[in-house]
Amino acid sequence: MLTVKQPKKLLIINILEILRKYSDEEHRLSQRDIEEILAKEYGMIVDRKAIKRNITDLIDFGYDIGCREIVRQTPDKKTGEPIENVLLTDFYLMREFTDGELRLLIDSIVFSKHIPYEQCKELVEKLAGLSNKYFSSGIKHIARMSVDKTDNKQLFLNIELINEAISKKRKVSFKYAEYGTDKKEHARRRVDGTVREYKISPYQMAAKDGKYYLICNYDKFEDISNYRVDRIRELKILDEAAKPFETLKGANGQRLNLARYMQEHVYMYASEAERVIFRANKNLISDIIDLFGKDVKFSEEGEEFITVTAMTNEMSIIHFAKSFAPDVVILSPQKVADKVRMDLEKTLKLYM
Repeated sequence: MLTVKQPKKLLIINILEILRKYSDEEHRLSQRDIEEILAKEYGMIVDRKAIKRNITDLIDFGYDIGCREIVRQTPDKKTGEPIENVLLTDFYLMREFTDGELRLLIDSIVFSKHIPYEQCKELVEKLAGLSNKYFSSGIKHIARMSVDKTDNKQLFLNIELINEAISKKRKVSFKYAEYGTDKKEHARRRVDGTVREYKISPYQMAAKDGKYYLICNYDKFEDISNYRVDRIRELKILDEAAKPFETLKGANGQRLNLARYMQEHVYMYASEAERVIFRANKNLISDIIDLFGKDVKFSEEGEEFITVTAMTNEMSIIHFAKSFAPDVVILSPQKVADKVRMDLEKTLKLYM
C-alpha cells in the first residue's frame, strides 16, 4: 500500500499513535521498531535521537509511557574516563484499562438485551479501540452478537433525557411499547384502543439480568414502579416537579437505596418488600445468595434442606418458589404460601 510522506511536525503524534496501536507491557517497542513502523506506515524517515526526544516530550506532557533503562559506560572523548550513559528502550504505553477490564465491559454489552444491535456493535468497537491490535485480534472469537435485540434506536437519547430529568427532579412522559403476535413492538393501548401515555417521576436507572430498568413512580398511584428503558418511546421532560421518593408507599420515609432495592426486587417486580421464610434444598444456597444477597439468614440446617429468611417482595418470592419447586417451600407469610400452592394446583390441572 502506498504511504503518503507526512510533515515532520506530525512526528510526535505518529509516535503516540504507534505506541497506542502496537504496544503494551507484553509488547514493547525499541527505537528501531518505532523507526521501521514510521518508515513503513507513515513514510517518515527519522533518526533514533528524534524518536527518543519526542518520546521524552510525550512523557513530559503527562503521557504514561513505560520503558527499560540500560546503563552503559563509554569513554569521555577528552579525558578517556568512563562515563555512564542511560539508554531508554522497550517503550510501551500504559493503559487506563487492562485487557481483562475491557473484556468484562465488552461482554456486559454483548450479552445485554436492551442495546440495539448497531449501537452495541459500535460500543464494542470503541472499547476495543482503547487497547491495541493484539487485544482486538483476541476478541474475534466472541460469539456473534444477536440481532434479536431491542428495536429502540433512541435508547441512548432516552438515557440522557432520563438522567437530566432525575438531576432536575422533573417528571417525564412517554409511551410504552410491548410485543405483539407479529413479533413487532407496538405502543401499549387502553381498553378503548387509544395509546396510553405515562407520566412518571424518575428516580434511578439500573441494569438487571441483561435488561435496563427505570425505577420511578407512575403518577396515578403512590407506589414504586419499574419500566424497561428500551421499551420507552417519545420521552419528554415535563415542567412539573417529581414526587419525592421518600413520600411513596414502600419507601418507609427514606430516600432510594439502590443496592437494597435491587436486592429486595430480584426479578424487578415493583411491590413492597417483606420478611419471607422458606425451606430450600441446600444445593440452592449459591442461587439464593446470588438472588437475595448475603443478608439472608440460614437456620435449622438438615441433611438436605435449610431454612432461609430473606427480605424480598411478594411477586419475586412467588416467582422464585415456582421456578425452583419442589426444592423450595414457602413457610411464611401464609398468604404467600397459599398463592404459590393455588398457582401450582392450577398448573397441575392443566397437565391432567
